[in-house]
Amino acid sequence: MARSSNKSHKDTDVDGNTAPIIIKKYANRRLYNTDKSCYITLDDLAAMTRGGTEFTVVDAKSGEDITRSVLTQIIMEEEARGQTMLPVSFLRQLISMYGDSMQAMVPQYLEASMDSFRQNQRQFHSALQGALSGGPLAEIAKRNMQMFEAATNAFRPQGDGKADGGKADSGKPGSAAPDSAPNKTDARDLEIERLKAELDALKAKK
Repeated sequence: MARSSNKSHKDTDVDGNTAPIIIKKYANRRLYNTDKSCYITLDDLAAMTRGGTEFTVVDAKSGEDITRSVLTQIIMEEEARGQTMLPVSFLRQLISMYGDSMQAMVPQYLEASMDSFRQNQRQFHSALQGALSGGPLAEIAKRNMQMFEAATNAFRPQGDGKADGGKADSGKPGSAAPDSAPNKTDARDLEIERLKAELDALKAKK
C-alpha cells in the first residue's frame, strides 16, 4: 500500500486563498523551500517577493516566524549593493520613532503610504499604455509621422531615376514629357501649403 504524503504546501486558507510557502531557516543560515524541496538564497527570496509570491520564513528548530527579520536582511543587502532607496534622513526619522508614543501608528502609516504609491504606479502605467496604444498622444504621434513623411517626399530631389520603375532616361529627344516638371512643382507647392495649414491648426489647439 502506498504511503500518503503529509506535505500540504499548496493548502488553502478559510477564504480559499493559497497558503504562503513555508521557508525554513536552519542554524547554518541556509534557507529551505518546502514547496520545491530545495535550498535557496536571499536573492531567490527577493525574486519571489518581486514576483508577488507569498511566503513565511520560520526557524527550523523553534518554528518561530522570522519573516520580518529575513525581509529586513534582504533590504540591507540590496542597500549595500548600491541600490539605495532609503535616504539617511528617512532612516534617522524612523529610528527616532522607536519608543515614541506614536510608534504603534508608524507601521500602518507606512503600509498605507506604500499601497497608495503602488496604486498610483499602476494607474500611471495603465494611462501610459493607453496613451501609446490608442489615445490622444498616439494620434498626435501618428499625425507628426505623417507630416514628417509628407515633408520628406515634398523636398526630395526629383529626377533620381526612380519615378518610372528605376529605368534610366533613354536620351532620345522628346522622350521626357515636357509638362512633367511643372506638374511636380505644383504638387510640391500644394503639399507645402497643406503642411503649413496643419501646423497652424496644431498651434491653435495648444
